[in-house]
Amino acid sequence: MMRRTIRLLVILTLAILVAPLAGKAQLPAKVPRIGVLSTGSPRVFSARFEPFIQGLRELGYVEGQTIAFAYRFADGKNERLPGLAAELIDLTVDVIVTSGTPAAVAAKQATSMIPIIIATATDSVGEGLVANLARPGGNITGMANLDTELSGKRLEILKDVVPGLSRVAILWNPANPAHRPALGESEVAARALGVQLQPVEVRAPHEFTSAFSARSMSALARSCSSRTRCSAVTAHRSWSRRPRAAYQRCFGSKTLSRLAA
Repeated sequence: MMRRTIRLLVILTLAILVAPLAGKAQLPAKVPRIGVLSTGSPRVFSARFEPFIQGLRELGYVEGQTIAFAYRFADGKNERLPGLAAELIDLTVDVIVTSGTPAAVAAKQATSMIPIIIATATDSVGEGLVANLARPGGNITGMANLDTELSGKRLEILKDVVPGLSRVAILWNPANPAHRPALGESEVAARALGVQLQPVEVRAPHEFTSAFSARSMSALARSCSSRTRCSAVTAHRSWSRRPRAAYQRCFGSKTLSRLAA
């Protein structure tokens, strides 16, 4: 699945870059430049983006030779994204690839002329990025991970694994526009399942410690001693691996493997 996703992103990017050259006798001297706008940090992003670079390389597009990149990272500070998007536009990039819903929103607000390819976004329609998934329109195309629609289903699966589940804490970031609709879907599912949902705000990685040590989370953790009334801690996939450790402490490694399958 990941390989197909990367391949599609490569095809979309090249299609946009090559389209203006159709009908011309020879390639221009100008090297195409791809702007990359990410909500994360270079360290986290590089591992995810390497397959994209490799896919371009396999098609003859080598960074620094036949293609150029301009990277801008918000390092988790989404308020920086509008300024970073403006910097990419000032560099006259040919296309912008975004990672994360806030980055896609910032890019859309910054330009209606430069093509934008969304590598990851949760609710492209709900956030007003595209008209609909079948015909996005405008200058935007890319991928949708349907995370909002799947939020309720994840809670259902959790309830199936632990039938006596009574309370669930969800780590979420109010500054991320993708998290609020996902939380809303989880709340709807929680009411239907008879589960008490407890949102816990985490806006940056350094806030995980305080979130897990908060009184409400401590109460949830204490209930993990009873498997039949175990309270779960779940989180959006874009966070760190700490929630995985919480799952494992609560359910055990075997149950965690079933959840991840």
